[in-house]
This record gives sequence, structure tokens and C-alpha cells, in this order.
Amino acid sequence: MKTEVEGGRLWRRFPLAAVAVIGGLASVVACSSAPGPATPAPRPSAAPSVVLVTIDTLRADHVGAYGYAPARTPAIDGLARQGVRFDHAYAAAPITLPSHASILTGRYPPGHGSRHNLIAIDAGVPTLATILHGQGFATAAFVAAFPLDHRFGLARGFDVYSDRMPRDATGRPLNRRPGRIVIDEALVWFAGHRGTRFFLWVHLFEPHAPYGDPRKIPGRSTVERYDDEIATADEEVGRLLQAVRAGAPDSAIVLAADHGEGLGDHGELTHSLFVYDTTLRVPLVVAGPSVPPAGIVSDPVALIDVAPTVLKMLGLPRADTDGIDLSPAFTGGRLPVRELYAESFAPLFDFRWSPLRSVRSSGWKYIAAPRPELYSVDEDPGEVRDRAASEPRSAAALRDRVERYSPADLPPESRTLDMAAAGRLRALGYVSGGGADAPAAMRPDPKDRRELAARFAQIASGELTGQALRQALEAILRDDPRNPQANLRLGWSYLDTGDSRLAEPRFAAAVASRMPSADPYLGLAACQAARGDLHAALATLAAVGPTDRENPVVLANVGVLETQLNHLDRAIASLARAVALDPEFSEARFDLARAYARAGRFAEAERESTALLAQLPADAPQRPEVQRLIVAIRDARGR
Repeated sequence: MKTEVEGGRLWRRFPLAAVAVIGGLASVVACSSAPGPATPAPRPSAAPSVVLVTIDTLRADHVGAYGYAPARTPAIDGLARQGVRFDHAYAAAPITLPSHASILTGRYPPGHGSRHNLIAIDAGVPTLATILHGQGFATAAFVAAFPLDHRFGLARGFDVYSDRMPRDATGRPLNRRPGRIVIDEALVWFAGHRGTRFFLWVHLFEPHAPYGDPRKIPGRSTVERYDDEIATADEEVGRLLQAVRAGAPDSAIVLAADHGEGLGDHGELTHSLFVYDTTLRVPLVVAGPSVPPAGIVSDPVALIDVAPTVLKMLGLPRADTDGIDLSPAFTGGRLPVRELYAESFAPLFDFRWSPLRSVRSSGWKYIAAPRPELYSVDEDPGEVRDRAASEPRSAAALRDRVERYSPADLPPESRTLDMAAAGRLRALGYVSGGGADAPAAMRPDPKDRRELAARFAQIASGELTGQALRQALEAILRDDPRNPQANLRLGWSYLDTGDSRLAEPRFAAAVASRMPSADPYLGLAACQAARGDLHAALATLAAVGPTDRENPVVLANVGVLETQLNHLDRAIASLARAVALDPEFSEARFDLARAYARAGRFAEAERESTALLAQLPADAPQRPEVQRLIVAIRDARGR
């Protein structure tokens, strides 16, 4: 049996005759659709339509319009010349899902409910899409990565929500897709909706880590590869803007990043852990018929301001948001003096460390942590001189303001991650899934763990592979032997080379840490099955947490093991349930066909195997084996 590891998941390739356990987490990724195109509405004097472009992980100071000399961002720079550039725009969270939720709802994370990736927004919170759909707009979204999957709540109000990630030749779902594919889809939709009022949201995942493939681009530094990815995103933005200018030139256009990237500043390689401006400051550019060209706004603004500003530009009533309408600044007006809030609960969910919350007010920025921090960001934009000790009154006043936005402890209902999706998130470089139940008094300050976090970020970002990855994980475990994430990832690394003997104790340690994920159980079961203890493997899978008992991959693994034990009725029930939950789960469908055949249920076996053949890509390496199975089934039926 040949296996491969991809982002913490063990997948089995055909042939499937040997005992094997499919690892990792698969889930249904669908393109949801609602009613057809909206009826054209009369065009008011305001912008008739709006295009929102979000570029994942884009630092403002790596864009040409923001003064970065090496930038290759002609499309973004051109948009900034045509509209208004906000020089000090900030995310409400340095994390993809919560930040996009703030963009689309106009609310801080406590107001929309998504406090981390995998935590869906509250179903009752209005979004730009629900508001505009209710006003008769045609609405469509085209997203490039799994953190924005429809299950997390952002699809509400969209006629089309295209989040279907491609699958590789084995049928495995990928977790991101190139911007080129996203823009291609968006342009097809746009071509069919000229003349209607529309809201089009396009999300690009470049330049999220890993930045290209360091093995294929020798000699390019991390920053150079990051800039290469930005250039790729800019090229796709240019294609979209060219089409919009030709087909709907009076549309409002908003371009922003969801957060920045650490790139080593403050000891953070990627993002999500800290709330320094390296990951909170983002580019924000607005253009449209009511926006004079070449404007620059220096007032601090936030991504929560996007939704109310878009509604104003479209001539629609204000919604219930935490943000403000920025349109007065388009013509040189001053914006109200206010404070801005931001948070990251990633340290709590991913490492069981203290969350970080911050308030920016009157030139000060306060970070609530076990050891609080205070910066005069006007004088010290790099946030290198902590003034908390020398300015205790200012720190105390802002500490009280932070607590009004959110406590450090979340209510239990806010702590529930979609653990069935956690493996796919890890494949994108997130840590994902340490749990949020550590007592507050025992939570370390993230800045006291920055070296460990940086080592994890290097591992998760895809910058390390092969032996270098394994050595990094082993080094972490020498310092922290019970670290659940390091044990889990090292277990998959060993299993990738077929060394189940070394992998098994690593998975056992991860299971013992009570990680709220099926991944360590799947890995441990793979090792137990490899040494022939099928009953132990079944017992391990029976011990997964309640949120993963309906995980299609867990069910498929149970079905494979039950088949090998000749418990065919139980095997068929588990495999059929896995296929029902994820109809595109090719390996589960193949196993189901084989289980039916072993049980003498040849009609069902032929039905599933022919359905699988129709489902597989034309170049899938499994097609010959599926065809052989169909022939064998038909021979057994005497056909």
C-alpha cells in the first residue's frame, strides 16, 4: 500500500486490497446556489453595483501605492490613483475567517461571533450579501481557500457562493485554488449580469504561505517569494478590473486585505498569534463614481467600516454595524475621532495561551495580555518601545476600554471549533485545534512563547519539508515532550515514510493530550492496522470525540476495518454513511463497492463502482482499477 501525507492527513491510494486506514479529515465542499439573477432595478445617482476584492495576507507596506519600491502591483496602484487610499486601515483580527466576517458584517468579532477560523458567524447577523440580496441585487462570491467555506456562515445572501476546491488525481480535496481559477469563474458570472445591480465579492489566497515552492525557486528569499505571490495576485486583480471597467464602469470598487503577515517582525513569521500592526495594518482602496481620484486619507480606519461605506455608496440605508461610513473622507472631510478594537483568540484555541485584545485610541495602542503592552503608535509605529510601565494611567484607562469589547474568557458556546475541518486548515499552515479550555490563570503570555510559536509557524507554513521538517519537530519535542501538535505532525511525518513503529507513540501521545480532533486517532489506528491489530484500530476510532463521529473519513476507516474482519453489514453501513456525507469521497465509494461485492450484493456493487468511474477525472490513476472491479462484478453476475 502506498501512502502520502498532505497537511497532516494520511490518504490511501488505490490499490486497496490491503488493510489500510485512510487518515485525516475530508469534508463536503460545495458550491451553493439560490435563486437566479435578480431583476434589473432602476439605477440611482449612487453607484449601481459594487465589487469587493479581498487579498489574503497582504501587508500594506508591500504594495507600491503604499511606498514599497520593489513592488510589482500596477493594478492595485492604478486603482489607488483612481480612488482613495487609506494609509492607516486595520483589521479587527489577524485571521482569515473572523476578519472577512468583520468586512462583510461591519462588526467586531464579539458582534458577529467568529472568534477564530472554524468558528462560524452567528446566523442572525446581517451581512452585505443578505442586505443587498434583499434589495434586489444579484449577489455572487468566489473564494480561493477553505477557511471561507460556506459552512462558516458567509454564504448567506449570495445567489452563487463558489467555494468548491479542486481535487487532485486521487480525488482528494485541495484546500486552496489559484487566483486565476477564481477570476475565471468571476468573469463568467460577471458577463452574465451586466445591466443588473450586483454585488460581486472575489477573494484571492495569494500571497498566503507557503509562498511558491522554495524547492522550485532556488535562491529566492522568503520575502522575495512573498512579493512574487503578491505580483501574481495583482495580475489577477488587473484582469478583473479591466472587465469591470469595460462592462460596468460606474461600479464602486473596494479592495482590501484581510490581514498582513509577520515576516519575522516581532518574532512572528506568519500571522494570527499577535496583534501588532505588522499583521493588523492592511491596504484599503475605494474607487467609484462618487470618489475623487488620487485621494489619501491618513485618519485611522478599520475593515469594519467597509460595509457601512458600501451601503452609503449604493444609496442604501445604514445597517447595524460597529463601523462608520467613510465617504466624508473621499472629499477631504475629517472622520470622527474614535477608538479601534482588535483581537486574536488564536493563542487560546491553538496553544491554550492567553488571547490578545487591543484598543487603539488617541495615538496610543494598548494590548491586553498577562503582561500588558502600551505603545505610542504615532511616535513608535514599529511598536518596539513598550510604555506600559512608564504610562500607567493611560494603560489602565485603555485596559478598562478593552474589557468593554470582550472579556478574555469566552462563553462555552463561543469555543466550539468545527473539528471535522481542522485537518484541512492545518494543510494551509494554521496550527488549529489546541482547545480553549485552559484555566485563565494558567495561560502563558504569547510573547513569552514567541520562539516556540515561530518554530511552529515555520513548520506549518510549508517552508520546511522532509528531513528538515522532521528535525524541527523533534527539536520541539525535546523541549516540550507532551506538545500535542508536534507529536501529531511528527507522527504523520514518520508515517509518510512508512515507519509506523516510530509514528505510533507520537500519535498515542497526541491522543493522551485530549486534542479535540480526529487526526491523532486516525494516525494511531493506521499504525495499529499496519501491525495487524484490527480490533485495537477499531477501538481507537470508536474513541474519537462526539464532534467527529460523523466525520466521513472516520466512518470510511471503520468500514475498511470491518470489511477486513468480514463484518460486512457493519462495513456497508459505515461506508454508505461516509459516501452520503461526502458524495465525492472517491476512496470511500470504492471501498463501499468492494464491500457490496464481498457480501454478494452485486447490483449495488456495480452501481457504486460505475458511479465512481463517472466521478473520477479522466487522468485519475485509479480508473483502470475501478474498471477491473466493474468487470469482476459483472463476471460474478454472469453478464
